[in-house]
Amino acid sequence: TEDQELKPINPYGHSKFITEKALEREAAKGDFNYVALRYFNAAGCDFDCEIGELHEPETHLIPLVLDAAIGRRDSISIFGTDYNTPDGTCVRDYIHVNDLAKAHIDAYEYLCNENESNVFNLGNGKGFSVKEVIDMVKKVTGKEFAVKLDERREGDPDILIADATKIKDKLGWTPQYDLETIVESAWNWHKKIYQD
Repeated sequence: TEDQELKPINPYGHSKFITEKALEREAAKGDFNYVALRYFNAAGCDFDCEIGELHEPETHLIPLVLDAAIGRRDSISIFGTDYNTPDGTCVRDYIHVNDLAKAHIDAYEYLCNENESNVFNLGNGKGFSVKEVIDMVKKVTGKEFAVKLDERREGDPDILIADATKIKDKLGWTPQYDLETIVESAWNWHKKIYQD
């Protein structure tokens, strides 16, 4: 939950922690109020394929797997198969970008009406392993591609799953899109960018 002690284990997590603490300190002075939205793994693209993920170099799992499906890379690597999870690969909570956009609107309206600082987790509340994501990409795309097993990466926690109960209770926000929809929308974006 949002009340759990934060113990970032990598620089990215630490930077988010520091930002939240800075907001908290400033708000305590009475100057302003804030809402911090703790994203889990943002993924997918808008359904009109106007905006999607495009990083160079790409670092996010779903676009990397889609790169393998569309032939932009020879294979996809799984970094570690000995995690304390059902299939041995890392488990993450994926949240569609449209669900995130709705949460931003809801948070803004909350701040305007409640004028109280708050922190909310944003996720589906369900985790999917790296292997499950790869299998979903194969299902959605109908493509086969090579999967390589590699060593663990330092700093990757076994499981990261959101408890988004607080934002559901306070703002009425509920994610609408599941992993299959996330992958389908991202696949449509990938095809638009790399096949058209």
